[in-house]
Amino acid sequence: MLLNSLFNLMSSGGAKARLSVLVFHRVLPEPDPLFPDEMDARHFDQVCSWIASWFNVLPLDRAAEMLKAGSLPARAACITFDDGYADNHDVAMPILRRHVMPATFFITTGFLDGGRMWNDSIIESVRHSAAEELDLSSLGLGRHSLKSISARRTAAMNLIGQIKYRSTADRVLITEQLAGLAKVSLPQDLMMTSHQVKAMRLAGMQIGAHTITHPILARLAPDEVKAEIEGSKLHLEQLLGERISLFAYPNGKPGEDYSPQNTDLVRSMDFDAAVCTERGASAVGDDPFQIRRFTPWDRTRLRFGLRLLGNLRRHG
Repeated sequence: MLLNSLFNLMSSGGAKARLSVLVFHRVLPEPDPLFPDEMDARHFDQVCSWIASWFNVLPLDRAAEMLKAGSLPARAACITFDDGYADNHDVAMPILRRHVMPATFFITTGFLDGGRMWNDSIIESVRHSAAEELDLSSLGLGRHSLKSISARRTAAMNLIGQIKYRSTADRVLITEQLAGLAKVSLPQDLMMTSHQVKAMRLAGMQIGAHTITHPILARLAPDEVKAEIEGSKLHLEQLLGERISLFAYPNGKPGEDYSPQNTDLVRSMDFDAAVCTERGASAVGDDPFQIRRFTPWDRTRLRFGLRLLGNLRRHG
């Protein structure tokens, strides 16, 4: 009851409203020994129950419209997912439906139907390699111990950090070479199929665009940015037979991952709103094409709630 009162105080409705938007990526069936902090089904079910008890959960398109109009209810919140992992359909959606909660899923269309995110290529190469050390000196990426779970975790995170801001073509080439050196066959079923995207929409979930290949938009030429965003939007519109009105910036850090020019382009491309990964809660008068998102990492109800309360203080 105390948390509910605090959320009412910090997130009142109308002109003083604050919109909390949570962002997730994967929801695994079981905890992952390599990345134990990754969201799994049991914890996601807990999180959904906490959110349902504290917030009025709204579809993102409706919430964005109400925020702009100054008509949000108290304790307004949205749930979003980025990238388009198959477990979003298989694991997350049944939990969301059980809690009667809407969510928006931002799809990177180039990875549908058997594709794979570059960072997952690294993770799965490190996870499944039979070697005790991965020598990537020929790629300019050094040598990495794989002698323990913690060593493999460190190796994966170090490699992701080294490759993250390279060009899309370089990321694909390097991760393919890395898998070859690790002597690993990479999985083809991590991302959703087109059928699963359609099934999610038919189940009442919202679908948004998230580019074709998940590049760092701030590092692309203007025509490349337009092609990535427009291509993703058109692909989903043709797949679902409806207008796609929502967009999520890949990685999503303002100024680092996308530029003001990128935002202006999104604004001009028949979207109604877009989300980033700037912490805080959005307020009336904020840019609807840079809606803030944040998810606490805490494992207990109290700490999770307190961190969300803290996030509400970061609205400006």
